Amino acid sequence: MLAISSLQAVAFQAPMMARSVGSQLRMSAADGMEGAAHETGFKVWDPLGLADLGSPATLAWMRHAELKHSRVAMAAFTGWLVGVGNQLALKNGHDGVHFPGLCSFSEGVSFADIAAAGGPLEQWQAVPEFGKFQIIGAIFIIEHQSEWKIKPHYMAPGGKPGDLKGLKNFWDPIGLTSKMDEKKKARQRLSEIKNGRLAMLGLVGCLVGGALPGSIPAPISWMSDAGAFTLPFGTYGSYH
Repeated sequence: MLAISSLQAVAFQAPMMARSVGSQLRMSAADGMEGAAHETGFKVWDPLGLADLGSPATLAWMRHAELKHSRVAMAAFTGWLVGVGNQLALKNGHDGVHFPGLCSFSEGVSFADIAAAGGPLEQWQAVPEFGKFQIIGAIFIIEHQSEWKIKPHYMAPGGKPGDLKGLKNFWDPIGLTSKMDEKKKARQRLSEIKNGRLAMLGLVGCLVGGALPGSIPAPISWMSDAGAFTLPFGTYGSYH
């Protein structure tokens, strides 16, 4: 009887032990990808298991989208600060930061005129129509070339998400990475990912913090003109 009971106990515990070991050995499809650092204990932080939702091509698309949004957010955050800074500088009798000379010779619009137009949205409106067309056209060309010219495609075997080296006239035109070893390049890529993630959070934080006083649980003393950060989305007063 004792032997039978022992066998039943072992038979009952074995599946539980197998499940426990299996859960510990379960790996994420994102394991080994760049981006894990001190903040997450050098482990991939993916509590929802989003990396395992699809195929390797799906994961490559997600990483490419993250890098693309990171780069746009870093440029947008910097541009937004410059735009708002110019607005505050002009209010205090300064010229602000802008390129010298004319932006459009045919229309006689200077970069100083654009900087003095107001907040970031007003500055965009002050750009001549042909200038807007050039900016949007350049974005379209870069997007098209990055999706169709670079081989192998970043979603295909052997492709690298975020890699723009195939666009030789656009990627690193002054050769900053030409003298870097692989260790230095890996560090720079990690810095890009981390700074890009911070820029995405920072841009959203500026929008929310400037529009909804007290919404950000941080000891930040928002400047009186913080609403300028949220001009395209309205301000707290415009909703109440």
